[in-house]
Amino acid sequence: MKLATKATASVLALSCCLSSIGATSASAMTLMDFIRGGQGRQQSTQVSAPIPNNPAQTTLNPNQPGQPKQALPTVSAPKYYTYKADAMRLVSTVHFADPVVTGAVADASPTPSVVDTEISQRRYLADARVMATNDVAKAIETYYADQSKPILWVADHAVNEKAKAAMAVLAGAGSVGLDPADYAVTLPSADAAGADPVMRDRALMQFELALSTKVLMFVQDTVRGRIDPNKLSGYHDFKRKDVNLTAALDVLRASPDVAAYINSRNPSNQQFTLLKAELAKLHAESGSDGSHISVSLTGTLKPGGSSPEMANIVKAIEHRGSDALKKAHADLFSAYLGTPDYTPELVSLVEDFQREKGLTADGVIGASSVRAMVGENNDVKIQKLIIAMEQLRWLPAELGSRYVFINQPAFMVYYYNNNQEQLSMRVVVGSKQHQTFFFENQVQTVEFNPFWGVPQSIIINEMLPKLRADPNYLDRMGYQVEVGGHAVASSSVDWYGSTKSISVRQPPSSDNALGELKILFPNSHAIYMHDTPQKSFFKKDMRALSHGCVRLADPRAMAAAVLDTTPDDVAKQIAAGQNKAVPVPQKFPIYIAYFTAWPNKDGVVQYFNDVYDRDAATQRALDATSKARNAQI
Repeated sequence: MKLATKATASVLALSCCLSSIGATSASAMTLMDFIRGGQGRQQSTQVSAPIPNNPAQTTLNPNQPGQPKQALPTVSAPKYYTYKADAMRLVSTVHFADPVVTGAVADASPTPSVVDTEISQRRYLADARVMATNDVAKAIETYYADQSKPILWVADHAVNEKAKAAMAVLAGAGSVGLDPADYAVTLPSADAAGADPVMRDRALMQFELALSTKVLMFVQDTVRGRIDPNKLSGYHDFKRKDVNLTAALDVLRASPDVAAYINSRNPSNQQFTLLKAELAKLHAESGSDGSHISVSLTGTLKPGGSSPEMANIVKAIEHRGSDALKKAHADLFSAYLGTPDYTPELVSLVEDFQREKGLTADGVIGASSVRAMVGENNDVKIQKLIIAMEQLRWLPAELGSRYVFINQPAFMVYYYNNNQEQLSMRVVVGSKQHQTFFFENQVQTVEFNPFWGVPQSIIINEMLPKLRADPNYLDRMGYQVEVGGHAVASSSVDWYGSTKSISVRQPPSSDNALGELKILFPNSHAIYMHDTPQKSFFKKDMRALSHGCVRLADPRAMAAAVLDTTPDDVAKQIAAGQNKAVPVPQKFPIYIAYFTAWPNKDGVVQYFNDVYDRDAATQRALDATSKARNAQI
């Protein structure tokens, strides 16, 4: 069978996420991303116009008369949802008071003991009214229905020190990226404290229940985040963390330092600590960055050109460049007179600045370079930090000592081993129309000289129009077609019938759109890392260009890292020319992540563009959550 030409491969390389099928493949079914109109979970795929299922005509005689025209089906991409916050309900207090205890019994003792005081107060828990999510409400109901468990926040007819310590943590929720308004608790008023014992104890028990509810909400939020990411879009895929809230109340009761316990529930990784420190720094500064410099550049400015914005460009670089850059170009900064000409000396300055910011160091000043020069004001940065801290709670509290981290807005991948970044490189991720998912998994296999398989969604969305016009299309392009596990010619298949039993793949070759290798972490979204013939894409600053999978600028280096071997060994595997799957010595995590604020290996927080508008969707969800939580009873 004739293989695809190199020209064809250049077109096909615009895709990724293909199925690997066949006995020698790395996995039974992973998906490609061939000129795809959308990529989604297979279980949620929607076909807008199903193909007529006619098993009797799965294959046909090439001389059979043409089929009547039918509407082409399509498979839809994942969607963004209108976020619905977790519902709030009243905590049921019907079982909180001991039915044996009455006011007469409580009043019978002229000098009530500590226990008697608590018992006399406890009956008023049944009158308290607080709202909570179902998880929190259940934990509150379980704890306070157990008459043997003491109240937590009240002693001797007053708010105790433990309560004051807990409230101080809740009031500082903003320091860890949460909204203090979500956890606000009102102290019993002085009037209630000085009123008759019944009013006083009612107010104290209302406070007791309210504080327990808010503390549990805070604990749950610090562990897993305020929102359920899976309700944001079909591109988010996380197992939401379970938090044992009933046990948390027991720990709070026994803890000598409730503030330390509550604070300990935040993520413990270094990245969260750095984001928290950056947030504190920005909050300490003014609300807006007074040193903000504007650069109004239309189009691009190339070396040798001229622009009245050149003076602002130089000023912005001097403001935002590193100390090392300023020192290297000190003479230029002192001698520059504000002229509009883009001279070779200024080109050298711009190239060094671009290199420092991780941009293509070509001296061409475009939108990405201007954004790096201008920066963002503190309000925008703070919002990105808050969202980043929320998203980090969706991941494990510790990312691990060895892992791969793909940050989509940065268009970068990082390999960590022994808690140190050992490798980083540019990547190409999905375009806005074909977004890469946000999830975590485990690196398992490297496949050398991979097959390029086609899932049903791509057969339906992209290939059927061509095949109905030309049944020989796949034969000419060098693809292998199987029906029910048997190899057939593309021209013999009834492309007006069901495609469920049809598989299509491109064999390994120098023209294969997956290049030399792919690195698998099997998942329902058919996303993996791979090589590509389209090397020119890595020179671009904006690299959201694929159909969902992650293309690596240096796939051999990443393969050597995950296999714990050498690039020479990887080269030998490729040179053998055989399709071969090699398992990694030990599985380890990979995070296919999305952070517009993230610290680099030097601990400096960098900010990136919200390429998929996911920050905006997350902020809307946070706003909806706060609105639901603060609704009046």
